[in-house]
Amino acid sequence: MSDNKHNIQPDRIRLLLVDDEKAFVEVISKRLSKKGFDVTKAFSGPEALQAMRKGDFDIAVLDLKMEEMDGIEVLKILGKMAPKLPVIILTGHGSEVSAKEGAKCGAIEYLAKPCDFDELVGKIKQVLKK
Repeated sequence: MSDNKHNIQPDRIRLLLVDDEKAFVEVISKRLSKKGFDVTKAFSGPEALQAMRKGDFDIAVLDLKMEEMDGIEVLKILGKMAPKLPVIILTGHGSEVSAKEGAKCGAIEYLAKPCDFDELVGKIKQVLKK
């Protein structure tokens, strides 16, 4: 039995989770994995872009406030790299302005942290049904 990452079940949702709060990412990715998601973690904008170059994703969940590169910058680049990739913004620093900016740059949904886990899962599934 190999532990090869390429043996992913075809029905699993491939999710890119981008947030510089490592503890948050670890907890959420574990919980999402238990729900059957195939989660790739990125702890910064540049890491997210690197992950995008290496893999295909069904959806991305992206924090706005990050040290190296903010979520809006990442969103703009993702929009060029994968224009069809749905992106949900998840942020603890939410505001009307950032929500509008995110939507303008291609984000489909917007959730404020702390966000209910089931609400997040519901949003992901809802977005992917569209």
